[in-house]
Amino acid sequence: MGWTKRVLMGGAATLAVVGLGLGLYVQKSLPALDGELGLPGLSAPVQVLRDTSDVTHVLAQTPDDAWRALGYVHAQERGWQLEFNRRVMRGELAEVLGEAALETDKLMRTLGIRQAAQRQYEQLPADARRPLDAYAAGVRAFIDSGQQARAPEFVLLGIDPQAQAREGKGWDAIDSVGWSIMMALDLGGNWGHELARLSALQVLDTQGLWQLFPPYEGEPPAAKADLAKLYRELGALRPAKVASAAAPGAATGGWQASLAADLNGWAADLGHSEGKGSNNWVVDGSRSASGKPLLANDPHLGLSAPAIWYFARLQAPDADGAKGLDVIGATLPGLPFVVLGRTRGVAWGFTNTAPDVQDLYLEQINPANPAQYRVPSASGEMAWADFETRQEVFKVKGKPDVVHTVRHTRHGPVLSDAQPRQAELIDTQRFALALRWTALEPDGGNVVASLAANRATDVDSLRQAFSAFVAPMQNVLMADTQGRIAYKAVGRVPVRRADNDIMGMTPSPGWDARYDWTGYLPYAETPQDDGQKGWIATANQRIHGPDYPHFLTQDWAPPYRQQRIEQLLKATPHHDAASYRAIHGDLYAQATLRLLPFLQKTTSQHALAPVALKTLNGFDGVMRADHAAPLIFTAWIDEFTRGVIGQRLGKERFESLYGKRNFRSAVEGILERDDKSWCGAEGCAAASAAALSRALDKIAQAQGQDVGQWQWGRAHPALSVHRPLSNIKALAPLVEVRTPTGGDPFTVNVGQYHLDKADAPYANRHAASLRAIYDLSNLDNSRFIYQTGQSGHPLSGRYRDMAGEWEDVEYRPLSMNPGKGVSTLTLKP
Repeated sequence: MGWTKRVLMGGAATLAVVGLGLGLYVQKSLPALDGELGLPGLSAPVQVLRDTSDVTHVLAQTPDDAWRALGYVHAQERGWQLEFNRRVMRGELAEVLGEAALETDKLMRTLGIRQAAQRQYEQLPADARRPLDAYAAGVRAFIDSGQQARAPEFVLLGIDPQAQAREGKGWDAIDSVGWSIMMALDLGGNWGHELARLSALQVLDTQGLWQLFPPYEGEPPAAKADLAKLYRELGALRPAKVASAAAPGAATGGWQASLAADLNGWAADLGHSEGKGSNNWVVDGSRSASGKPLLANDPHLGLSAPAIWYFARLQAPDADGAKGLDVIGATLPGLPFVVLGRTRGVAWGFTNTAPDVQDLYLEQINPANPAQYRVPSASGEMAWADFETRQEVFKVKGKPDVVHTVRHTRHGPVLSDAQPRQAELIDTQRFALALRWTALEPDGGNVVASLAANRATDVDSLRQAFSAFVAPMQNVLMADTQGRIAYKAVGRVPVRRADNDIMGMTPSPGWDARYDWTGYLPYAETPQDDGQKGWIATANQRIHGPDYPHFLTQDWAPPYRQQRIEQLLKATPHHDAASYRAIHGDLYAQATLRLLPFLQKTTSQHALAPVALKTLNGFDGVMRADHAAPLIFTAWIDEFTRGVIGQRLGKERFESLYGKRNFRSAVEGILERDDKSWCGAEGCAAASAAALSRALDKIAQAQGQDVGQWQWGRAHPALSVHRPLSNIKALAPLVEVRTPTGGDPFTVNVGQYHLDKADAPYANRHAASLRAIYDLSNLDNSRFIYQTGQSGHPLSGRYRDMAGEWEDVEYRPLSMNPGKGVSTLTLKP
């Protein structure tokens, strides 16, 4: 045998061995879906049945057993997701990811998510602790069992979950409370809006500020104060040009640098981004083909792989003094409840209300004693109080431990100690920025509300269940089998004094008592609607009329999506699942048509401009994936914003704000006013022409010179990222889920992009995280879909198997009648 042949045969044998080893590993690391397994602590066997839709039915003899089994199943299917989530909220990512994650860890520890969760858990009634304790026991039992090999993420990062469990570091009941707080953080926004406005005030006067961040159309700004003058007089705002602080780990290069940018950008987006929203709508029997209500929901969240949701059913009869369960829908790995779904009598869906429940306070530091800050004084003389402090120690992979001092004021944690970029805004030697936020209060009621909602039988009991809900405030639509529909804003909203002339628009002087909260809006006075007109729709728009007496926020989403949903609801006399599917998939953007005439009359000397502008003839504002017009429009409005607003704010400041917000409302005003103070002396037509030329260059570079071949969907794929493995270029194709999509931030079938992402600025990163339709004439005729799959294992065939259906706006049945199912696992005591 020749040398070459021996080498080739030896190589083939090696590859075969490697392939066999990989195959055995995959088999051992995937969860057991059939057979029998032991689960200590059960009072009786539990059946875990997966139906043809891959919905997991947990069929137990007691509620405690059902919650314990769900924890076990979540750990089986989404073990890395639970691990990552636990480390995020505890501020322990750097221990396994290195210095790149340190800034994120500091923010989480400064917020005190774990401490707040501990306080809230301790105040829960015993019956509300039971599901948390049982769920955590189920998670730990799976890890302790060693019944399957570690998932790929654990292997690649060198994490041994069993060793962690032996050291007492595994998932516990407090982590479940903490994950509820994290969801409130993800859906918050005002603290970021306050910092954005503060940054803009370094270069704008108050009038310019409200042009850049316009209030809801037709309304005056909520703040009555001249904010630019206020900060000048306080001497708190730094001059505009300050060198940027480098993010820890940002200069390490390679995937660590990518990870640092991803995690720090993700953490910066928490509480910062605009456009965090959703759609829900409901019609009563007079507007449905069946004569009973029909309810739809599609919550818009950042797309991730695995998805944020896991669909399951929990069934158990009354036992041990606990009421029974029979509920199906979307669960969140980390929580023992169905968050969005239905019981046998009532269904519900959420959209984000996004009220202002976060206020930043400018705390003046005592120049004679920096351990103190200024507090209100009845005498008018300066009074001081000590900062509360605690030491946080961070373990950093490959580095020495890092010690960080967290300060706390009467309002809350001092964020400026954790986010060094805030030193670019304020003089941190003289002032600190502290946060008050409803989700950090000690009496969080989300667990109580979720437990009661999972047992609700009708609209009245569901509305009562959500009276305990705290954060994040949600627009809840509900419908029951009796034919009733209703809307209620659920969650806690602070009440501010009548003489508060800042109203949380920017950081308030912390020593002035008029800026303190005076209490919370009673549940009976939050907005509601009993559906007298036959339908209700919410899409993060202003949810109340001009006569509503209470302040909720200035930062509502523009009403384009809600107006389109109402238009489509009115257009069909009697709705069914098919008409609801059409609404879910709708790609019409009124926001595009509002500005399209400015693009169509733009003149440009660019060689591709004649063909590109001809492509816009007849463009109807439908943001189709296979058309060029949506791409041309989006690239033009992007470049116009960069050129006009970017020039006024300055490159560094603009780039720190753009992407988290797209400034569309500001651009609408600038173009419609032909505002030369923004566009320059030559006016907005010249700025538009320059923007079109840059846009055509950008598209041609990415998709070639043939305008006829350009497609919006190629630039706008839905991108579900994996953290942290998407940051490793070789692994990204294996762990990410990509599908071409149409739409944009203003379409019902939403496709929000982050324009600060240089690699793919138009990629759809924030979209319908699930779609669901609930048919109250026959609840087993309900349906759902989301963008990845039930499994969290990247090598599983169930990791991305829903993606095509989601892309095509198709659904899977969501039924409590699973039949024989596809697999049945029996968990035994």
